[in-house]
Amino acid sequence: MEPQTYMLRDIPHQERPRERMLQYGAGALSHAELLAILLRTGTQRESAVHLAQRILKQVGSMRQLVDMSIEELMAIKGIGSAKAVQLKAGIELGQRLVRTRMDEPVIIRSPRDAAEVLMEQLRYLQKEHFVCLFLNTKNHIIAQETLSIGSLNASIVHPREVFRAAIKCSSASFVCAHNHPSGDPTPSPEDISLTSRLKEAGEIVGIEVLDHLIIGDGEFVSLKEQGLM
Repeated sequence: MEPQTYMLRDIPHQERPRERMLQYGAGALSHAELLAILLRTGTQRESAVHLAQRILKQVGSMRQLVDMSIEELMAIKGIGSAKAVQLKAGIELGQRLVRTRMDEPVIIRSPRDAAEVLMEQLRYLQKEHFVCLFLNTKNHIIAQETLSIGSLNASIVHPREVFRAAIKCSSASFVCAHNHPSGDPTPSPEDISLTSRLKEAGEIVGIEVLDHLIIGDGEFVSLKEQGLM
C-alpha cells in the first residue's frame, strides 16, 4: 500500500501559508511555512509545506540552511535547480537587508557598535569567516572586507593580508572579527595570539587595531574589553 500523500489543495484554505501571511502577517508563520512560500510548489507526492518541513528536518535547522550552497540544496530530494536558486535568492536578500544601513556613515564608538554591524552576517555561518571593518579618522566605516574563510574549526589569516587591505582603503584604524560556528564566542589561545600579532604589526605600520570581536550565536566577546589586547 502506497503511503498517503498530502497536497496543498488538501490543506484547509485558512491554514495555507500565503493565506495565513495575508491574514496574520509574516511573523505568525513558522520557519517551514515561510520556506514553503519561497519554494512556491511541492512535488508530485507532497505539498510545499511538507517539502519545507522535510528540508528543515534533513538539514537540521535554519542555521544550517543559510550556509548551504546551491549544489548542496539540489542534493536534497525534491529540490531542483529552480527551487535551489529561489531559496538562495531569498536567503541572500535577507542577509543584504540586514547589512543595509541608512545613508549616514556608521560610526564605531564601542565594541557593541561593531558587533551590531556584523552579528547577523556571521552568527549562522558554518565556517569561520575573518572580517575587518576599516575606519577613517572619525571612526566612520569606510570599507568592510572578508579576508579569510576557514574550516569548520579554524580561520587562517596572516597580518600582511589584513594590513594590505587596510592600506588599500587608506584606513586609520580597524576592528577585526570572526565567528565561532559552535555559537560559543569564548576566545581560543589562537585568537589571542593572532590579536597580539595584529596589534604589534599595527604599531609598526601606524594603523591602530581597535578591537577583535568573536561572534557567537547572538552574543559576542570583545578581546579589548576582556583585557586580552
